[in-house]
Amino acid sequence: MLGYGIHFSRRSDGTINRFIMNLFDLKAQPSKQPIDGVITSDTVVDPTRNLYFRLFLPSLEQNTNMPLIVYFHGGGFAYMSANSIACDDLCRNLCKKTGAVIISVNYRLSPEHKYPSQYDDGFDVLKFIDDNANTKNFPSNVNLQQCFIAGDSAGGNLAHHVTVKACEYGLRNVKLIGLIAIQPFFGGEERTESENRLVDAPVLSVKGTDWLWKTFLPEGSDRDHPACNVFGPKSVDDIRRLKFPATMVVVGGVDPLYDWQIRYYEGLKKCGKEAYLIEYPNAFHSFYGAPELKESGLLMEEVKDFIGKLIK
Repeated sequence: MLGYGIHFSRRSDGTINRFIMNLFDLKAQPSKQPIDGVITSDTVVDPTRNLYFRLFLPSLEQNTNMPLIVYFHGGGFAYMSANSIACDDLCRNLCKKTGAVIISVNYRLSPEHKYPSQYDDGFDVLKFIDDNANTKNFPSNVNLQQCFIAGDSAGGNLAHHVTVKACEYGLRNVKLIGLIAIQPFFGGEERTESENRLVDAPVLSVKGTDWLWKTFLPEGSDRDHPACNVFGPKSVDDIRRLKFPATMVVVGGVDPLYDWQIRYYEGLKKCGKEAYLIEYPNAFHSFYGAPELKESGLLMEEVKDFIGKLIK
């Protein structure tokens, strides 16, 4: 359904027909009544830019501390929102399977809002929850010292860049201990083997990724911009000097972005950072949106194990 919306809403001039897209991008309302063992609510951070987050809480009271996951949805920086049914379902499942509290960030979209709007929104949410006055509606046993940044596709890219900003800034009450990058959206001017082999992949084609980068990056930039190619020739962030958290990188063998994701993992290792690679050879881009797939269930277990390993 979303795929049709993306196809029919995309204009040749690089803009998006939001009316058409919204016909396909169905929304979920927050619910104080448990749905699949999870209750949800929305908190506004800045109404002038529709910046808010959806809070996902296990409905059953927990006797132990609960870690926090700040989650960024996918959609190529241009599509979907925190209240999209697909995003709501994914975060609800993540909350249920891991027992963590989830904050799903609703950030501004391109092409109406280009780089670095999305990064700014994500970081502003982190600063918002770093202020204790803004977390009074959180359960008392949410442990802000056990915070994970996570995201899928473009959200994985966001997770990386927001983490870099947070490491440079120095938060007071929130401690980032893990990053979960699920098929993160990275790229570059070079055409990799996986891009050439999977140029017309059904879920995410190379033509589609090129279009998304053009709508997101600053005018006149190419795909070696550091937002896209984080360890490329124009990279400006040297994370060697940062206290960068342990990172879990999830890749799929039938994803045209596969090689760029592997390079991201290898770049982290070269910088001396703790990184773990989770690979599903038969997984296509956004496979986690199909919960009936075996890999989707395995992913939730891997995320749970990664969190458990770091909060011991």
